[in-house]
Parts: sequence; C-alpha cells; structure tokens
Amino acid sequence: MPNPFTLQFTCEEDAALAISLSEKWGFNLNASAQSGLVLDLHQGRLSLKDINEPKMGMVSVDFDSDALRYRQQQVSIKKEAIAKAVGLKGDTQSHVLDGTAGLGRDAFVLACLGAKVTLFERSPVVAALLENGLARAASAPELSWISDHMSLHAGQSTELMSVASDAEFDAVYLDPMFPHKKKSALVKKEMRLFKQLLGSDEDADSLLEPALALAKHRVVVKRPDYAPFMADKKPSMQIKSKKHRFDVYLK
Repeated sequence: MPNPFTLQFTCEEDAALAISLSEKWGFNLNASAQSGLVLDLHQGRLSLKDINEPKMGMVSVDFDSDALRYRQQQVSIKKEAIAKAVGLKGDTQSHVLDGTAGLGRDAFVLACLGAKVTLFERSPVVAALLENGLARAASAPELSWISDHMSLHAGQSTELMSVASDAEFDAVYLDPMFPHKKKSALVKKEMRLFKQLLGSDEDADSLLEPALALAKHRVVVKRPDYAPFMADKKPSMQIKSKKHRFDVYLK
C-alpha cells in the first residue's frame, strides 16, 4: 500500500485501541474519509468496508460467530478433506504453517482438529483484521484455547519462510487468492473487497519452492477445481472436496 490506509472510529472507548493500531500498522486515523476502502473500529471489532458501497456490508474476522461455532462442533479428522490433505492424525499434534492466512478460516479448522498453526499474512490490513479476530476470540471463554493453537506473523511469506528454516513445520498450507467463478453473496462481498485491497496474487507461484524447502513432510495447495497447478508443478496426489481440491506435494 503506497499510502497509509485509513482507520476510522466513532466511539471514544475505541480511541486507545485505534491509536495503538495506527502506530503498529501505520494506519492513518481519519474519521472524515468520504470514499474508498477503510478500516472501521467499533466496540473493539475491526472491519473492512467500502464507503462507496454501504450495502455490501463489512468484512471482519470473527471466530466466535454462529457459523464458526457450528463449524467447530462438526469438524472431524475423518470427515475433513483438509485434514487428510495436511496429514493430521488424532494421536499427535502437527505443526502447520499457513503461508497465506487471509481471514484464517482454514487455519481455524486445522486448530479445531488439534493442529498448532502458524499464520503468515503479508497485507497489513488483513493481518490487522486477523490479529483483532484472534484477540477477541481469546477473550471468549469457549475459545480460550486459541492462543495456544494459532499464532500470527505479518510479512511476506517468501521472506518469512526463508528465515524459518529452524522451525519444524510438518506441513505448509497455501491458499493464494484465485478468481472465483461462483457468485455467492459471501464470496462476492469478500472477494470484491479483497480484490480492491490486494489486487491479484500474481506472484503466488513463487511460494511453492520455499514451502517445499521448509516443510518436513508435505506442502498442500488449495485450489478451485478449474485452476491450474501452482507453478505448473504436478502434485504427488490430489484430495477433492465439494468446492475445491487440495494439491498435495509430498517430500
């Protein structure tokens, strides 16, 4: 982001947190922004919105939402394609690196299944949303475990992976942004905002080699069914779900 991203807040109770966020992430505090993408802080909850399209609503990270509570109750290593792809086993705790964390939903599923997940996110805006969601979740009684299972590091994944060689990651998980054909309301809202914010993941192919160098056992790439292989490299095997496929590169 060439210019400081705008952060707004209206409640005085959010002032201290807003100042802390602006200092940490380099955001510009501006309550009078009239157009474009902005971060909105309200009662401790950080969200991304487009002032020009108020009907679109806002995007935030909420691990304590009804949808993710239900998801947490339903997850099972035997039933989840992502668990099979990453190689999770019920009797051991795997350490997974999510190199393209985004809103953290897949990482949350892996954490619910018992994995320890380290998240890398290069966008300061998305990282701030994710950090805010993790902090709010940690204060919820039913999610107090989350701090022990999910940790966030902001920065370019290729650079962070190059200095993480001493860490033992059983698997590296990659889910770079890819154009969606389906037009569901949720995908449309999030993808439109993220496309405006981030553009295209044109350098996604550069993640594969450092991921293969770092992972102990495998690299997993999540793709839409119609997408080509990452870096045109054929995986060792594929595991398919209803909406996606997981390309698995075994070491």
